[in-house]
Amino acid sequence: MDKELIIRSSSDAVDFALLKDGKLIELQKDEDENNFSVGDVFIAKIRKTVPGLNAAFVNVGYEKDAFLHYHDLGPKLPSLLKFSKRVSTGKLRNFSLKNFPFEKDIDKDGKIADVLKSNQSLLVQIVKEPISTKGPRISSELSIAGRYIVLVPFSNRISISQKIESREEKDRLKRLVKSITPQGFGVIVRTVAQGKKVAELDKDLQNLLSRWTAMCKKLHRAHHPSKVLGEMNKASSILRDIFNDTFTGITVDDEELYYQVKDYLQEIAPKKESIVKLYQSKVPIFEKFGIERQIKTSFGRTVSMAKGAYLVIEHTEALHVIDVNSGNRSNKASNQEDTALEVNLIAATEMARQLRLRDMGGIIVVDFIDMTNAENRQKLFNHLREEMKDDRAKHKILPPSKFGLIQITRQRVRPEMNIKTREENPNGINGAEIEAPIGLVQKITQDLEVLFRKDYKKVTLNTHPFIAAFLTKGFPSIRSKWFFEHKKWVKILPRDAYTYLEYHFFDKDGNQIK
Repeated sequence: MDKELIIRSSSDAVDFALLKDGKLIELQKDEDENNFSVGDVFIAKIRKTVPGLNAAFVNVGYEKDAFLHYHDLGPKLPSLLKFSKRVSTGKLRNFSLKNFPFEKDIDKDGKIADVLKSNQSLLVQIVKEPISTKGPRISSELSIAGRYIVLVPFSNRISISQKIESREEKDRLKRLVKSITPQGFGVIVRTVAQGKKVAELDKDLQNLLSRWTAMCKKLHRAHHPSKVLGEMNKASSILRDIFNDTFTGITVDDEELYYQVKDYLQEIAPKKESIVKLYQSKVPIFEKFGIERQIKTSFGRTVSMAKGAYLVIEHTEALHVIDVNSGNRSNKASNQEDTALEVNLIAATEMARQLRLRDMGGIIVVDFIDMTNAENRQKLFNHLREEMKDDRAKHKILPPSKFGLIQITRQRVRPEMNIKTREENPNGINGAEIEAPIGLVQKITQDLEVLFRKDYKKVTLNTHPFIAAFLTKGFPSIRSKWFFEHKKWVKILPRDAYTYLEYHFFDKDGNQIK
């Protein structure tokens, strides 16, 4: 399995595309104006408490107030308030927490008005970016993420990632981390720490402690509200969270970013530093790696899949609905149940990819093709869970309901990736929009595969002149690629009377193929 990270830089944003065996599985954008990223820490002001919600609205400097629920305060809130007040006023200059006396924990079922007051200063961390009409979601339980561990101030707990299955390894890591963790701090050990030596863990810990110290120094005389600790640059934070030994290449088209990535990789995985390459061709980097094409065909309301099947993805304010369709496919399966299972398994794989690609969150309801066999329904459920195993966002999948629906909840911490796949209609109808040609070409290609499997010897395609030109120009043209793959030549006839999205196939006798 090859994993590649392609990084494209422009004047106002950086795009990150993660490829698995050449297929796009994750797309992220880092925009310069995004000052409220997950992980950023702010010194903020309580605007008002709302007893009915048991929450507070907090001014973090965003146009809409941030939302802070009582359950996100953390038990050590009084200690945090006392510490931040003493540091802000310059009375405390030792930030180690070693000799800092902790206050009594707050009641886990208490009331927000008993612990917070309007106009009070508080250290908070962004846990969910502003989405749609809502401000950020915040927490006062701070944590600073590193490569192998997460540092949690005002805690004494050592937690190990649940994804580490070996009991011996868990005990070993707990023992090591306990020996190096300073008093007053807790630690969460991440999955990538598996098998690592104490020196590597300690280096990561010291780096996090230095970030904590830098943040505390900023608190003194800091403007309220203001950011006191920002996440590291997006390239480094993505590598920190997803990089592992399966990566075979990282390609960057910006020299400054190239050296940043190289330096960070030298720090976390020196043996892999050589996989970082600076891209210098005149062909745009996303074109070269086929990412632009995949973006055009992967986003949009309809998503085509193998064997003629397709998904229809609808987005409402409350949830996402995904409908699975078998399409106009030809199948040699002996019965409808086998056909339904095959389409559903293909759809589950594509759907898991789509959730990551679009970063869809909240409630997702999937209407798979009905299956009467309970064993097949279990097979689909297990397959979907396996496909979503690599998804970093927290998620939960419920078994199929009586109606064949599968419900998924997926953590939403940033706005959904939404890419426009429709273009202005070249026929010039009052600014109307239609699907981009590349999406249409994919549908034509899939229909052709079905016809070739049905053993049609000669096929003629009638289509709009623009699409005909798109299919035949250049070398190798799309039509040439069809020939190389299927050893059958497709005659293409432009038809001026056709609308932009209209196309029809004809057999050797000139009869339209339905």
